[in-house]
Amino acid sequence: MNDQTLKLFGTQWCIKSTKLRNYLQSIWVTFEDYNVETNAEAEKTVRSFYNGELKFPTLSYGSDFLKNPSISEVNDFLKKFNLK
Repeated sequence: MNDQTLKLFGTQWCIKSTKLRNYLQSIWVTFEDYNVETNAEAEKTVRSFYNGELKFPTLSYGSDFLKNPSISEVNDFLKKFNLK
């Protein structure tokens, strides 16, 4: 996985993951979408952020990550990296 790419880690059934996915698409932000239930590497990555726990949705860019962010937090995160 490329560290300099915005990544969304979630599931298909999670409403919060879907909301975040839809928001990023609605503002035309490019991101990679990983399902932590079907992608073992994605699951391992998320667990490495949280001391072995699987928490989603998680948004990451480089070594920075956010767990279950609000839209305001997402916007701040995107601005921090000039992604929006």
